[in-house]
Amino acid sequence: MDGSHFRSVSLVTPADRNIRLFRWFNFCNDFRIYGPVMVVYFAAVTGSYADGVLILAIAKIASSLFEVPTGVFSDYVGRRRTMLAGQVANIALIAAYAIAPNFLLLAVGAALEGLSFSLFSGNQEAFLYDTLKDAEREDEYAEWQGRLSAMFQWALAASALVSAGVLLFYPFRVLFWLSLAPQLLGLGLAFLTTEPKRHGREIETNLLAHLREALAGFARDWKLRDVSIASMLGFALGEAKHMFYPAFIAQLWPQWGLGIAGTLTHVGGALGFHFGGSLVKRFRELPVLLAANIASIVLGIAATGRPSVASPAIKSLSSLCFGPAVVAQGSLMQKGFSDRQRATMGSLVSLGGNALYAIALYAMGVFADRVGPQYALLTAEILSISVTLLYWRLFGRENRENQAAQGRSS
Repeated sequence: MDGSHFRSVSLVTPADRNIRLFRWFNFCNDFRIYGPVMVVYFAAVTGSYADGVLILAIAKIASSLFEVPTGVFSDYVGRRRTMLAGQVANIALIAAYAIAPNFLLLAVGAALEGLSFSLFSGNQEAFLYDTLKDAEREDEYAEWQGRLSAMFQWALAASALVSAGVLLFYPFRVLFWLSLAPQLLGLGLAFLTTEPKRHGREIETNLLAHLREALAGFARDWKLRDVSIASMLGFALGEAKHMFYPAFIAQLWPQWGLGIAGTLTHVGGALGFHFGGSLVKRFRELPVLLAANIASIVLGIAATGRPSVASPAIKSLSSLCFGPAVVAQGSLMQKGFSDRQRATMGSLVSLGGNALYAIALYAMGVFADRVGPQYALLTAEILSISVTLLYWRLFGRENRENQAAQGRSS
Protein backbone atom coordinates (compact mmCIF):
# COMPACT_ATOMS: atom_id res chain seq x y z
CA MET A 1 0.00 0.00 0.00
CA ASP A 2 1.55 3.34 -1.08
CA GLY A 3 0.01 5.41 1.68
CA SER A 4 -2.05 7.59 -0.65
CA HIS A 5 -5.18 6.45 1.16
CA PHE A 6 -3.82 7.70 4.47
CA ARG A 7 -2.77 11.01 2.94
CA SER A 8 -6.28 11.55 1.57
CA VAL A 9 -7.79 10.80 4.95
CA SER A 10 -5.46 13.25 6.63
CA LEU A 11 -6.83 16.00 4.38
CA VAL A 12 -10.18 15.73 6.15
CA THR A 13 -9.96 18.50 8.74
CA PRO A 14 -11.84 18.48 12.07
CA ALA A 15 -14.10 21.19 10.64
CA ASP A 16 -14.93 19.07 7.57
CA ARG A 17 -15.63 16.05 9.78
CA ASN A 18 -17.93 18.05 12.05
CA ILE A 19 -19.81 19.43 9.06
CA ARG A 20 -20.30 15.97 7.53
CA LEU A 21 -21.60 14.56 10.79
CA PHE A 22 -23.77 17.62 11.36
CA ARG A 23 -25.28 17.25 7.87
CA TRP A 24 -26.56 13.73 8.62
CA PHE A 25 -27.50 14.63 12.18
CA ASN A 26 -29.80 17.29 10.70
CA PHE A 27 -31.32 14.70 8.37
CA CYS A 28 -31.99 12.23 11.19
CA ASN A 29 -33.29 14.96 13.48
CA ASP A 30 -36.11 15.95 11.12
CA PHE A 31 -36.89 12.50 9.72
CA ARG A 32 -40.22 12.45 11.54
CA ILE A 33 -42.91 10.72 9.55
CA TYR A 34 -45.59 12.00 11.92
CA GLY A 35 -44.91 15.61 10.90
CA PRO A 36 -47.64 16.00 8.26
CA VAL A 37 -50.38 14.75 10.62
CA MET A 38 -49.48 16.37 13.94
CA VAL A 39 -52.38 18.81 14.12
CA VAL A 40 -54.88 16.22 12.86
CA TYR A 41 -53.57 13.58 15.32
CA PHE A 42 -53.61 15.95 18.31
CA ALA A 43 -57.11 17.13 17.41
CA ALA A 44 -58.26 13.49 17.22
CA VAL A 45 -56.80 12.68 20.65
CA THR A 46 -58.09 15.82 22.36
CA GLY A 47 -61.37 16.27 20.51
CA SER A 48 -60.96 19.78 19.04
CA TYR A 49 -58.69 21.91 16.89
CA ALA A 50 -58.24 24.42 19.71
CA ASP A 51 -57.02 21.76 22.15
CA GLY A 52 -54.96 20.12 19.42
CA VAL A 53 -53.03 23.27 18.58
CA LEU A 54 -52.82 24.06 22.30
CA ILE A 55 -50.38 21.13 22.51
CA LEU A 56 -48.17 22.85 19.96
CA ALA A 57 -48.57 26.13 21.81
CA ILE A 58 -47.47 24.44 25.06
CA ALA A 59 -44.33 23.25 23.28
CA LYS A 60 -43.48 26.81 22.30
CA ILE A 61 -44.32 28.22 25.72
CA ALA A 62 -42.01 25.63 27.29
CA SER A 63 -39.37 26.47 24.73
CA SER A 64 -39.70 30.14 25.65
CA LEU A 65 -39.14 29.34 29.32
CA PHE A 66 -36.04 27.27 28.53
CA GLU A 67 -34.61 29.47 25.76
CA VAL A 68 -32.31 31.80 27.67
CA PRO A 69 -31.07 29.25 30.26
CA THR A 70 -30.20 26.77 27.51
CA GLY A 71 -28.47 29.47 25.47
CA VAL A 72 -26.29 30.36 28.44
CA PHE A 73 -25.79 26.63 29.06
CA SER A 74 -24.43 26.24 25.53
CA ASP A 75 -22.05 29.19 25.92
CA TYR A 76 -20.72 27.73 29.17
CA VAL A 77 -20.60 23.93 28.74
CA GLY A 78 -20.14 23.67 24.98
CA ARG A 79 -22.04 23.11 21.75
CA ARG A 80 -21.60 19.32 21.55
CA ARG A 81 -22.94 18.56 25.04
CA THR A 82 -25.91 20.82 24.41
CA MET A 83 -26.63 19.02 21.14
CA LEU A 84 -26.55 15.63 22.89
CA ALA A 85 -28.92 16.83 25.61
CA GLY A 86 -31.32 18.15 22.99
CA GLN A 87 -31.37 14.86 21.13
CA VAL A 88 -32.11 12.85 24.29
CA ALA A 89 -35.08 15.15 24.96
CA ASN A 90 -36.10 14.70 21.33
CA ILE A 91 -36.35 10.93 21.69
CA ALA A 92 -38.32 11.23 24.93
CA LEU A 93 -40.90 13.62 23.49
CA ILE A 94 -41.68 11.40 20.48
CA ALA A 95 -42.18 8.41 22.79
CA ALA A 96 -44.57 10.48 24.94
CA TYR A 97 -46.62 11.49 21.89
CA ALA A 98 -46.71 7.86 20.71
CA ILE A 99 -48.23 6.49 23.92
CA ALA A 100 -50.43 9.47 24.82
CA PRO A 101 -54.09 8.47 25.42
CA ASN A 102 -55.22 11.98 26.33
CA PHE A 103 -54.37 15.67 26.56
CA LEU A 104 -52.21 15.31 29.70
CA LEU A 105 -49.52 13.05 28.27
CA LEU A 106 -49.52 15.00 25.02
CA ALA A 107 -48.78 18.08 27.14
CA VAL A 108 -45.84 16.26 28.78
CA GLY A 109 -44.49 15.49 25.33
CA ALA A 110 -45.00 19.13 24.36
CA ALA A 111 -42.97 20.30 27.37
CA LEU A 112 -40.15 17.93 26.36
CA GLU A 113 -40.38 19.27 22.81
CA GLY A 114 -39.95 22.77 24.16
CA LEU A 115 -36.83 21.69 26.05
CA SER A 116 -35.42 19.94 22.98
CA PHE A 117 -36.10 22.90 20.72
CA SER A 118 -34.51 25.39 23.10
CA LEU A 119 -31.39 23.24 23.49
CA PHE A 120 -30.97 23.19 19.71
CA SER A 121 -32.00 26.83 19.21
CA GLY A 122 -29.00 29.10 18.94
CA ASN A 123 -26.68 26.21 19.76
CA GLN A 124 -26.77 24.59 16.31
CA GLU A 125 -26.01 27.83 14.47
CA ALA A 126 -23.25 28.57 16.98
CA PHE A 127 -21.84 25.04 16.52
CA LEU A 128 -21.57 25.60 12.78
CA TYR A 129 -20.16 29.12 13.07
CA ASP A 130 -17.58 28.12 15.68
CA THR A 131 -16.61 25.06 13.64
CA LEU A 132 -15.99 27.23 10.57
CA LYS A 133 -14.17 29.81 12.66
CA ASP A 134 -11.76 27.08 13.85
CA ALA A 135 -10.69 26.75 10.20
CA GLU A 136 -10.83 30.54 9.56
CA ARG A 137 -13.74 29.94 7.16
CA GLU A 138 -16.50 31.92 8.88
CA ASP A 139 -17.15 33.82 5.62
CA GLU A 140 -18.64 30.53 4.32
CA TYR A 141 -21.33 30.52 7.02
CA ALA A 142 -24.30 31.53 4.82
CA GLU A 143 -23.45 28.92 2.19
CA TRP A 144 -23.03 26.11 4.72
CA GLN A 145 -26.07 27.14 6.71
CA GLY A 146 -28.13 26.82 3.55
CA ARG A 147 -26.68 23.44 2.58
CA LEU A 148 -27.01 21.95 6.06
CA SER A 149 -30.49 23.34 6.59
CA ALA A 150 -31.50 21.77 3.27
CA MET A 151 -30.96 18.40 4.97
CA PHE A 152 -33.83 19.22 7.33
CA GLN A 153 -36.09 19.76 4.36
CA TRP A 154 -34.94 16.64 2.50
CA ALA A 155 -35.60 14.66 5.65
CA LEU A 156 -39.06 16.16 6.02
CA ALA A 157 -39.81 15.48 2.35
CA ALA A 158 -38.67 11.85 2.60
CA SER A 159 -40.51 11.28 5.87
CA ALA A 160 -43.69 12.84 4.48
CA LEU A 161 -43.52 10.48 1.51
CA VAL A 162 -43.04 7.52 3.84
CA SER A 163 -45.99 8.67 5.92
CA ALA A 164 -48.22 8.65 2.84
CA GLY A 165 -47.41 4.96 2.34
CA VAL A 166 -47.74 4.03 6.01
CA LEU A 167 -51.12 5.75 6.32
CA LEU A 168 -52.54 3.49 3.62
CA PHE A 169 -52.32 0.60 6.10
CA TYR A 170 -51.77 1.91 9.63
CA PRO A 171 -53.23 4.58 11.96
CA PHE A 172 -51.58 7.87 12.89
CA ARG A 173 -50.04 6.55 16.12
CA VAL A 174 -47.75 4.12 14.27
CA LEU A 175 -46.02 7.08 12.61
CA PHE A 176 -44.69 8.23 15.98
CA TRP A 177 -43.20 4.84 16.88
CA LEU A 178 -41.48 4.55 13.51
CA SER A 179 -39.98 8.05 13.94
CA LEU A 180 -37.90 6.91 16.93
CA ALA A 181 -35.38 4.92 14.85
CA PRO A 182 -33.78 7.89 13.01
CA GLN A 183 -33.64 9.86 16.26
CA LEU A 184 -31.56 7.12 17.90
CA LEU A 185 -29.22 7.16 14.89
CA GLY A 186 -28.95 10.94 15.22
CA LEU A 187 -27.89 10.54 18.84
CA GLY A 188 -25.04 8.29 17.73
CA LEU A 189 -23.90 10.84 15.13
CA ALA A 190 -23.90 13.62 17.73
CA PHE A 191 -21.58 11.53 19.92
CA LEU A 192 -19.07 11.41 17.06
CA THR A 193 -18.78 15.21 16.70
CA THR A 194 -16.00 17.21 18.34
CA GLU A 195 -16.36 20.39 20.37
CA PRO A 196 -15.30 23.57 18.52
CA LYS A 197 -12.79 25.86 20.20
CA ARG A 198 -14.19 28.26 22.78
CA HIS A 199 -13.87 31.47 20.75
CA GLY A 200 -14.19 34.25 23.28
CA ARG A 201 -16.08 31.96 25.66
CA GLU A 202 -13.67 32.11 28.56
CA ILE A 203 -16.33 34.33 30.06
CA GLU A 204 -17.33 35.71 33.40
CA THR A 205 -19.00 33.44 35.91
CA ASN A 206 -21.74 36.00 36.56
CA LEU A 207 -24.71 34.75 34.52
CA LEU A 208 -26.65 38.00 34.87
CA ALA A 209 -23.70 39.97 33.53
CA HIS A 210 -23.48 37.57 30.60
CA LEU A 211 -27.16 38.07 29.84
CA ARG A 212 -26.93 41.87 30.19
CA GLU A 213 -24.02 41.95 27.75
CA ALA A 214 -26.04 39.90 25.24
CA LEU A 215 -29.01 42.31 25.51
CA ALA A 216 -26.67 45.28 25.11
CA GLY A 217 -25.54 43.84 21.78
CA PHE A 218 -29.06 44.27 20.39
CA ALA A 219 -29.27 47.82 21.74
CA ARG A 220 -26.01 48.84 20.04
CA ASP A 221 -26.73 47.42 16.57
CA TRP A 222 -29.88 48.82 14.94
CA LYS A 223 -29.79 46.36 12.04
CA LEU A 224 -29.44 43.34 14.34
CA ARG A 225 -32.23 44.63 16.57
CA ASP A 226 -34.68 45.33 13.74
CA VAL A 227 -33.91 42.10 11.87
CA SER A 228 -34.45 40.21 15.12
CA ILE A 229 -37.86 41.83 15.67
CA ALA A 230 -38.93 41.02 12.10
CA SER A 231 -37.57 37.50 12.52
CA MET A 232 -39.63 36.94 15.67
CA LEU A 233 -42.87 38.08 14.05
CA GLY A 234 -42.15 36.22 10.80
CA PHE A 235 -41.34 33.02 12.68
CA ALA A 236 -44.53 33.24 14.75
CA LEU A 237 -46.87 33.70 11.79
CA GLY A 238 -44.93 31.43 9.43
CA GLU A 239 -44.73 28.48 11.82
CA ALA A 240 -48.37 28.88 12.86
CA LYS A 241 -49.42 28.74 9.20
CA HIS A 242 -47.16 25.77 8.48
CA MET A 243 -48.47 23.73 11.41
CA PHE A 244 -52.09 24.48 10.54
CA TYR A 245 -52.01 23.90 6.79
CA PRO A 246 -52.61 20.11 7.14
CA ALA A 247 -56.05 20.87 8.61
CA PHE A 248 -56.81 22.95 5.49
CA ILE A 249 -55.38 20.35 3.09
CA ALA A 250 -57.39 17.56 4.80
CA GLN A 251 -60.54 19.29 3.51
CA LEU A 252 -59.31 19.12 -0.09
CA TRP A 253 -57.26 15.91 -0.40
CA PRO A 254 -57.69 12.39 1.06
CA GLN A 255 -55.84 11.41 4.26
CA TRP A 256 -52.85 9.91 2.45
CA GLY A 257 -52.59 13.15 0.48
CA LEU A 258 -51.26 14.88 3.60
CA GLY A 259 -48.00 13.02 3.08
CA ILE A 260 -47.85 14.01 -0.60
CA ALA A 261 -48.48 17.67 0.27
CA GLY A 262 -45.76 17.51 2.90
CA THR A 263 -43.33 16.00 0.42
CA LEU A 264 -43.95 18.78 -2.13
CA THR A 265 -43.51 21.42 0.55
CA HIS A 266 -40.26 20.06 1.91
CA VAL A 267 -38.70 19.38 -1.50
CA GLY A 268 -39.30 23.05 -2.25
CA GLY A 269 -37.82 23.97 1.12
CA ALA A 270 -34.73 21.85 0.48
CA LEU A 271 -34.11 23.48 -2.90
CA GLY A 272 -34.60 26.92 -1.38
CA PHE A 273 -32.09 26.24 1.37
CA HIS A 274 -29.57 24.70 -1.03
CA PHE A 275 -29.47 27.81 -3.21
CA GLY A 276 -30.14 30.28 -0.40
CA GLY A 277 -26.46 30.94 0.31
CA SER A 278 -25.72 31.63 -3.36
CA LEU A 279 -28.65 34.06 -3.58
CA VAL A 280 -27.47 35.91 -0.48
CA LYS A 281 -23.93 36.09 -1.84
CA ARG A 282 -25.16 37.56 -5.13
CA PHE A 283 -27.97 39.89 -4.02
CA ARG A 284 -27.22 40.57 -0.31
CA GLU A 285 -29.40 39.64 2.66
CA LEU A 286 -32.12 42.29 2.78
CA PRO A 287 -33.14 42.15 -0.92
CA VAL A 288 -33.44 38.35 -0.61
CA LEU A 289 -35.55 38.68 2.55
CA LEU A 290 -37.86 41.22 0.94
CA ALA A 291 -38.39 39.27 -2.29
CA ALA A 292 -38.90 35.95 -0.46
CA ASN A 293 -41.53 37.39 1.87
CA ILE A 294 -43.52 39.03 -0.93
CA ALA A 295 -43.55 35.88 -3.07
CA SER A 296 -44.57 33.68 -0.12
CA ILE A 297 -47.53 35.89 0.82
CA VAL A 298 -48.79 36.12 -2.78
CA LEU A 299 -48.77 32.33 -3.13
CA GLY A 300 -50.37 31.84 0.29
CA ILE A 301 -53.25 34.18 -0.49
CA ALA A 302 -53.72 32.53 -3.89
CA ALA A 303 -53.98 29.10 -2.22
CA THR A 304 -56.41 30.06 0.56
CA GLY A 305 -58.41 32.86 -1.08
CA ARG A 306 -60.18 30.52 -3.51
CA PRO A 307 -59.71 26.92 -2.27
CA SER A 308 -59.50 24.20 -4.92
CA VAL A 309 -57.88 20.83 -5.43
CA ALA A 310 -54.81 22.74 -6.69
CA SER A 311 -54.47 24.83 -3.51
CA PRO A 312 -52.05 22.47 -1.68
CA ALA A 313 -49.74 22.42 -4.72
CA ILE A 314 -49.87 26.22 -5.04
CA LYS A 315 -49.02 26.62 -1.37
CA SER A 316 -46.13 24.19 -1.66
CA LEU A 317 -44.43 26.56 -4.12
CA SER A 318 -44.06 29.13 -1.34
CA SER A 319 -41.64 26.76 0.40
CA LEU A 320 -39.06 27.71 -2.26
CA CYS A 321 -38.95 31.12 -0.56
CA PHE A 322 -38.50 29.78 2.96
CA GLY A 323 -34.88 28.65 2.66
CA PRO A 324 -33.43 31.87 1.20
CA ALA A 325 -35.28 33.93 3.82
CA VAL A 326 -33.95 31.84 6.73
CA VAL A 327 -30.39 31.85 5.34
CA ALA A 328 -30.47 35.62 4.84
CA GLN A 329 -31.83 36.17 8.35
CA GLY A 330 -29.25 33.86 9.87
CA SER A 331 -26.39 35.51 8.01
CA LEU A 332 -27.40 38.98 9.19
CA MET A 333 -27.80 37.89 12.80
CA GLN A 334 -24.62 35.82 13.03
CA LYS A 335 -22.64 38.81 11.73
CA GLY A 336 -24.13 40.91 14.53
CA PHE A 337 -23.82 38.35 17.35
CA SER A 338 -20.75 38.47 19.58
CA ASP A 339 -18.54 35.41 20.05
CA ARG A 340 -19.00 35.61 23.82
CA GLN A 341 -22.80 35.47 23.70
CA ARG A 342 -23.47 33.84 20.30
CA ALA A 343 -25.84 31.10 21.53
CA THR A 344 -27.40 33.33 24.20
CA MET A 345 -28.25 36.05 21.67
CA GLY A 346 -29.73 33.45 19.32
CA SER A 347 -31.82 32.09 22.16
CA LEU A 348 -33.13 35.56 23.00
CA VAL A 349 -34.41 35.92 19.43
CA SER A 350 -36.00 32.45 19.62
CA LEU A 351 -37.56 33.36 22.97
CA GLY A 352 -39.49 36.24 21.43
CA GLY A 353 -40.43 34.21 18.36
CA ASN A 354 -41.70 31.26 20.37
CA ALA A 355 -43.80 33.43 22.67
CA LEU A 356 -45.46 35.11 19.69
CA TYR A 357 -45.87 31.75 17.93
CA ALA A 358 -47.76 30.24 20.89
CA ILE A 359 -50.18 33.16 20.83
CA ALA A 360 -50.61 33.08 17.03
CA LEU A 361 -51.13 29.31 16.85
CA TYR A 362 -53.72 29.15 19.62
CA ALA A 363 -55.56 32.15 18.14
CA MET A 364 -55.67 30.36 14.78
CA GLY A 365 -57.06 27.23 16.44
CA VAL A 366 -59.85 29.15 18.18
CA PHE A 367 -60.61 31.06 14.97
CA ALA A 368 -60.64 27.84 12.92
CA ASP A 369 -63.14 26.22 15.31
CA ARG A 370 -65.48 29.12 14.55
CA VAL A 371 -64.96 29.89 10.85
CA GLY A 372 -62.88 26.99 9.51
CA PRO A 373 -59.20 26.49 8.64
CA GLN A 374 -59.43 28.40 5.33
CA TYR A 375 -60.28 31.78 6.81
CA ALA A 376 -57.90 31.32 9.73
CA LEU A 377 -55.03 30.76 7.29
CA LEU A 378 -56.12 33.57 4.97
CA THR A 379 -56.13 35.98 7.93
CA ALA A 380 -52.62 34.85 8.90
CA GLU A 381 -51.39 35.42 5.33
CA ILE A 382 -52.73 38.98 5.37
CA LEU A 383 -51.13 39.67 8.77
CA SER A 384 -47.80 38.47 7.35
CA ILE A 385 -47.69 41.60 5.19
CA SER A 386 -46.52 43.42 8.34
CA VAL A 387 -43.25 41.42 8.27
CA THR A 388 -42.64 42.48 4.66
CA LEU A 389 -43.16 46.12 5.66
CA LEU A 390 -40.53 45.75 8.40
CA TYR A 391 -38.01 44.38 5.92
CA TRP A 392 -38.88 47.16 3.46
CA ARG A 393 -38.11 49.74 6.15
CA LEU A 394 -34.78 48.02 6.89
CA PHE A 395 -33.93 47.91 3.19
CA GLY A 396 -34.66 51.62 2.79
CA ARG A 397 -32.60 52.56 5.84
CA GLU A 398 -29.65 50.48 4.68
CA ASN A 399 -29.75 52.11 1.24
CA ARG A 400 -29.82 55.60 2.76
CA GLU A 401 -26.83 54.79 4.97
CA ASN A 402 -24.91 53.36 2.02
CA GLN A 403 -25.63 56.45 -0.07
CA ALA A 404 -24.55 58.70 2.79
CA ALA A 405 -21.33 56.75 3.18
CA GLN A 406 -20.61 57.01 -0.54
CA GLY A 407 -21.26 60.75 -0.39
CA ARG A 408 -18.77 61.19 2.45
CA SER A 409 -16.11 59.12 0.66
CA SER A 410 -16.48 61.16 -2.55
